Amino acid sequence: MECIFCKLANGEIPTATLYEDEEFRVILDLGPATKGHALILPKKHYANLYEIPEEQAAKAMILAKKMASAMTKALSCDGFNLVQNNGEAAGQTVFHFHMHLIPRYKDDHAGVAAWTPGTLDEETKKLVIESVAAQL
Repeated sequence: MECIFCKLANGEIPTATLYEDEEFRVILDLGPATKGHALILPKKHYANLYEIPEEQAAKAMILAKKMASAMTKALSCDGFNLVQNNGEAAGQTVFHFHMHLIPRYKDDHAGVAAWTPGTLDEETKKLVIESVAAQL
């Protein structure tokens, strides 16, 4: 497998590493949205959220909290985005599960995770609730 994020996570390609343990590496993004934009990469390959085991996903979220707290203090940012995309339609471009840690600064104009709010109508609400419940 020729996964670039596997190589980055496992130290085969040099990175600007902020944190590393047996299961994850956190690196600075080479195309940052803002100062300090980083990526949480599991060392094992999972294409997306649908493939990562629940235990690993939980550990990734705990690590995201730890990193966001440390980065907020260190960088004196005004807010923080945690972004995780799944599938091309959602903006995923590298098919190795990863989480973006994006420090936000007042007036940074990064435009991360922005959308125009729509309206939740009753028909759609009922359809979504019933459809999801049937899958659980």
